[in-house]
Amino acid sequence: MLELLVTMSIIGILAGLLLPVLGAAREIARRIQCTSHLREVGLAMHNHHAAKKELPAGWTFDLTESSAYGWAVPLLPYLEQPTLAGQIDVKLPLSDPRLNRARETSLAIMLCPSDITEPMFTLFEDKDEGPASMAAAFSATVEPVALMRLPTVNYVAMFGTIEADDEIPAPIGDGAFIENKSRRFRDFQRGLSNTLIVGERTMAQVPSTWIGVSLAGEDAAARLVGSSLEGINNPLADECDYSSRHPGGANFLWGDGHVSFVTEDVDLRLYHQWSQLRESATN
Repeated sequence: MLELLVTMSIIGILAGLLLPVLGAAREIARRIQCTSHLREVGLAMHNHHAAKKELPAGWTFDLTESSAYGWAVPLLPYLEQPTLAGQIDVKLPLSDPRLNRARETSLAIMLCPSDITEPMFTLFEDKDEGPASMAAAFSATVEPVALMRLPTVNYVAMFGTIEADDEIPAPIGDGAFIENKSRRFRDFQRGLSNTLIVGERTMAQVPSTWIGVSLAGEDAAARLVGSSLEGINNPLADECDYSSRHPGGANFLWGDGHVSFVTEDVDLRLYHQWSQLRESATN
C-alpha cells in the first residue's frame, strides 16, 4: 500500500512538472503557425503589389456607399482563393444575398491558432446611429439591431497612429492601409523593413473580419484595420489596438514580408514610428 502511494505521488509530481512544459511546447507550435500565416499574407501582399503596382486599400466602398470591403478581398487570388474571389462583387452592398456564401466563409490563413475564436460573429448596428439610437433615447431596454454575420479573423492591417473607429468616412491614417486609397512601396519613407503593415488582435478585444462591414455597424472600421495607440496587450487599450494570446506580445508583418514578435514592453515612441509611413511632426 505504501509503495502504491509513493508511486502515485511520484506520478503526480512528474505530471505537475511536465504539464507546463507541454503547454509551453504547444504554444510555441501555435506561435510558429501564426508566424507562417502572416508570412503567407505578406507574400500575397507582395504578389498583389507586383501585379497591380500598389497595395490594396484599407477598405473601399460599394456603389451605394452602405458597406465597405476590406483589404483582404483583393488579396484572395494571391492567397489561393480564386473561387472565393469570383463570388464577391464589390459593387454590391455586402448584405446582398448573392454574397451569402462568401460572408459565411472562414479563412484559416487569417486566424491565429492561439486565440479563442468563433468562426463567425454578429455585427450589430452602432448604438449611436440609426433608428435604434433614437429609440434608446426613450428606453433603456432596446435590443441592439443585428446587421449581419461575418467571418472572424485575427490579422488586421495597420491604419497608423490615428484611431480608425471614430467614424466612417474616417480620418486619413498615417499607416499603410487607409480608406479608399492604395499605398505603394515607394510611399514607405521609413523603408519596408522598418514599417509594420499587419498585426494580431484577439477576438475578445473586438471581433474582426476579412470580407468587409456594413457602415452602420458598431466600430465598423476597427473590424478591418488596427492602430498603434496604447501599446500591445494593454488592458486599457482602444478596440483598434493590437493584442494576442501569445505570452508577452504579438506577431507583426513588416513591409518587406518578414514577421517578428513585438513585445509588450516595446518603447511606445518606437512602436508608433514603426506604424507610420513617414516621419511625423510629433516624433
